[in-house]
Amino acid sequence: MPSLLARSLAVALLVLSAGPAFAQDDFKPLFNGKDLTGWRTFLKDEKADPAKSFVAKDGELQVPGFPNGYVYTDKSYKNYVLQYSWTYPKNQPEKTTMNTGCLMHIHEPHKVWPHCVEPQGRYKDHGKIFFMGFAKEAKTESKFDEEALKKAIKPSHEWNTTEVTANADGSIEVRVNGTLVATGKSPLTEGPIGFQSEAARVHFKDIKIKERK
Repeated sequence: MPSLLARSLAVALLVLSAGPAFAQDDFKPLFNGKDLTGWRTFLKDEKADPAKSFVAKDGELQVPGFPNGYVYTDKSYKNYVLQYSWTYPKNQPEKTTMNTGCLMHIHEPHKVWPHCVEPQGRYKDHGKIFFMGFAKEAKTESKFDEEALKKAIKPSHEWNTTEVTANADGSIEVRVNGTLVATGKSPLTEGPIGFQSEAARVHFKDIKIKERK
């Protein structure tokens, strides 16, 4: 039977492996749960009503999925830890791919889709890092642990929590429910943060950020 010291060490290692331990009071809300104060929208269909595409309701940011577009912060951020919870409700559009994404370091011009780094929000490969609008010669790198995601992720209609760490050197870590699933790096280090509307009904809540010096 393991000694008390051995059990204590094992617990300590599990805590460390779960990722950065930040006190929750270190985080500040990005979304107030009531309205889109501090956020802007961009929709592919210029005639569409943003108020119907990104809805603040019941403390959540509810996204019906149409038309394609994204909501993004007024402010630009760098060197931070972002946390948010998400779920794909059961009443999905027909033939949905359960797709969305977190857009980091967004650069203008705004379009579908902008120059940015995207930790994938799609359910089947959530957290996988994509680099949108980069030149072929741009120095980017990414690794995705599919098996780690399968073990960590909950059913799509339940609430999952994603944590994205954006470091000052352009490196990124993505955790799902506390488990590291992806890492990457690009030349981009700063910009607004956004969430996609992409043909799937998805809800977000507890969107918060810890900015680091």
